[in-house]
Amino acid sequence: MKLYKGLVAATVDALYNIFVKNRQADRVVEQLLKSNKKWGARDRAFIAENTYEIVRWWRLVKYTAGMEKAFEHADFWKLAGAWLIIRPRHLNREEDEILPEWPEFEGIHAETVLERYNAALGTRKIAQSVPDWIDETAAQELGAKWDEELAALNQQAPVAIRVNTLKTGLETVINIFGAENVLQVNGVQDALILKKRQNVTGTDAFRQGYFEVQDAGSQLIAPYLDIKPGMSVIDACAGAGGKTLHIAALLQNEGSILAMDIEQYKLAELVKRAERNGVKNLETLLIDDELALQNLIGTADRLLLDVPCSGLGVLRRNPDTKWKLKPQFLDSIRQVQWQILDNYSELVKKGGKMVYATCSILPSESEDQVKRFMKSRKKEWNFISEHRTSVAKDGFDGFYMALLERK
Repeated sequence: MKLYKGLVAATVDALYNIFVKNRQADRVVEQLLKSNKKWGARDRAFIAENTYEIVRWWRLVKYTAGMEKAFEHADFWKLAGAWLIIRPRHLNREEDEILPEWPEFEGIHAETVLERYNAALGTRKIAQSVPDWIDETAAQELGAKWDEELAALNQQAPVAIRVNTLKTGLETVINIFGAENVLQVNGVQDALILKKRQNVTGTDAFRQGYFEVQDAGSQLIAPYLDIKPGMSVIDACAGAGGKTLHIAALLQNEGSILAMDIEQYKLAELVKRAERNGVKNLETLLIDDELALQNLIGTADRLLLDVPCSGLGVLRRNPDTKWKLKPQFLDSIRQVQWQILDNYSELVKKGGKMVYATCSILPSESEDQVKRFMKSRKKEWNFISEHRTSVAKDGFDGFYMALLERK
């Protein structure tokens, strides 16, 4: 693999923005790739892949480079150099481990880097590149399952799409991409996995609303609500609305869906997406005070609580999360989850149903919250079922969902 200095420099800039300026990796990469129209597809792929992989293996890369912290651009050049040396072995690629003789790589010795790399493989938290506290917390909650889940979370996630049945059908989208280029997903009706990574949001089919980019595991959550056309559905933590749009498709534009969030810009983005998707029955509500909920008590046939969480189930897609999460955030978000579950459950009609969902692998954010709720509200609610996706076993992101029915 021939290295081009401009592309490595761009990767270094991306890392500096992510770790020093504390910007989100996906936004950094997206803006960087738009900044130079002369870069071809291969150039863009090099920058995106190496940025994400260094972020994913950040602790391992620092260890192999013999660095505790990085603050200056020169530090990130050293880290990029260490990564490019270990990359062929770590990703099982047939590539050269010899660095170009650039001034920025001066003082990096491949023998030393590889020696430290081999030594690191004996310690899980370094070899699998995860902070001490996440390794300890997950090992305590998951036991022996943590090893395989962690290894799976460090693999690159596939590009998954959900066919928008308001606009088209599965066969049409398969034909657009070519049957030889996609895989159907067992047990997930409208999901397709692309065999080759590509920027699907730039296609005419996406602009026409034929599909949305959405992990196959995430696509299990809206159907778990047991939705029927004509129902009144509330998505109380809608965000930018991937699951909201899926709910709308299941409603077949009959009944109503109310998408709620505490961030106006997310709801504004959802409205744009809904228009592209052909959604006709959507309303949005900004939650800016407790009074916003009063008029909604007892009105919903179905309620989705896709609550804020640690995001530890989607580390394949957001690897920078593990470096930016703090233990105190996990403690506080559990309290937020409980408050949402305890308070928003009042929005469900008697005889209606609710799904509590997280994108976390931790039972303390998921199963334990539902058990606590059922213990305190067993006179009002029936527990129907729960489902968890395993990154290691299913190949989906790590989601949890529980279905409850109000008596």
